[in-house]
Amino acid sequence: MLPSSNFSKMKAEIITIGDEILIGQIVDTNSAWIADQFNMNGIEIYQITSVHDDHEHILEALKNAEQKVDLVILTGGLGPTKDDITKNTLCEYFNTKLVVHEPTFQHIKKRFTKLKIDMNRLNRDQALVPEMCIVLPNKEGTAPGIWLEKNDTIFISVPGVPFEMKYLIENEVFPRLRNSGKTKAIYHKTVLTQGLPESMLADKLEKWEDALPDNVKLAYLPSPMAVRLRLSATGKDKALLEKLVESEIDKLKKIIPQNIYGYNNETLAEVIGRILVKNGNTLAVAESCTGGLISHLITSVPGSSKFYNGSVTSYSNQVKEKILGVNHTSLNEFGAVSKQVAIEMASGVRTALNADFALATTGIAGPDGGTDEKPVGTIWIAVATREKAIAKKFVFGNNRERNILRSAQTALQMLRKVILKEE
Repeated sequence: MLPSSNFSKMKAEIITIGDEILIGQIVDTNSAWIADQFNMNGIEIYQITSVHDDHEHILEALKNAEQKVDLVILTGGLGPTKDDITKNTLCEYFNTKLVVHEPTFQHIKKRFTKLKIDMNRLNRDQALVPEMCIVLPNKEGTAPGIWLEKNDTIFISVPGVPFEMKYLIENEVFPRLRNSGKTKAIYHKTVLTQGLPESMLADKLEKWEDALPDNVKLAYLPSPMAVRLRLSATGKDKALLEKLVESEIDKLKKIIPQNIYGYNNETLAEVIGRILVKNGNTLAVAESCTGGLISHLITSVPGSSKFYNGSVTSYSNQVKEKILGVNHTSLNEFGAVSKQVAIEMASGVRTALNADFALATTGIAGPDGGTDEKPVGTIWIAVATREKAIAKKFVFGNNRERNILRSAQTALQMLRKVILKEE
């Protein structure tokens, strides 16, 4: 992490070079990773640009970036083939020439000797770098990183191969930026909420949000699984920023105490698993409309075997009756999508798999199958314990994929509240 003593703001642009990105052949994961790392280190990403393997296009992107930002990160175009033109284009932009960097040449030669592969001219050419650059040694590959400066803007070119790019950013770029004096301290924390849509959440938090300190920014990050609230504080001292953000989160907890289930990258399944293991409890699941998604989310948690007994995906009424013990009369009288059947599913799987808690879902995910009484998106979720069983009805919408995701996450949140005796 960059030093907290640096205060002035550094703005950066990422330029990705390669036709394969622009035609959709590969997904640009490099920019996402770089943006995340730079943001965590107090560097603002002003813009992300993708350009063709084209000399003029790259020159235009370099010129535009220099006028707007303090730091330019280029990825791609440093390989040994003819379409890798980044170095030659940089030489033109900086009015310099390519020269052999002997340490890089020896590094490449050593790698090929170790692999028992003969070097050719194209491999040797990877040791060519702009004469005026600072060379960033690449221990993970053959193409080195390149550091150039012009008119107070830093230009850094790294390979497009993700693990090589990451190595250079972490081990060469960030250490050199530490002494630049252009970065600031930053602290992020993300609050994970469930149960309130973004608009309702924003309405509840309006006064709290309006009262946030000037150097604390709030971002709403909604998805079918949750609404994440990311707080970002900037300033001189990271320790003080952390205290400031935690203080604001303490206020937030008093406003929406039952909707917050975790922080940062935690999943609801992880949170539930931690509570169950701590209490020595077990869980079983019966799924109909969610088709096994809840079970997948739970078993994605390392160590889930400590608390998870298993599940039954009871898509048909026959399975509901024969495996879970759902009453035939309940199915006939109320239908599979009903409070009665949801409760009987949860109670049945809890008994069958001898668990302390059980979760069940039954509903109409869509896009068809709905009625006026039970439209598409109608979901019943039940939680059973050794003492009782409760069920709740939800109506989510007409998109099948979102309905399944929201049903699974809502079911886990309902279970969490029951375990914590909040429901």
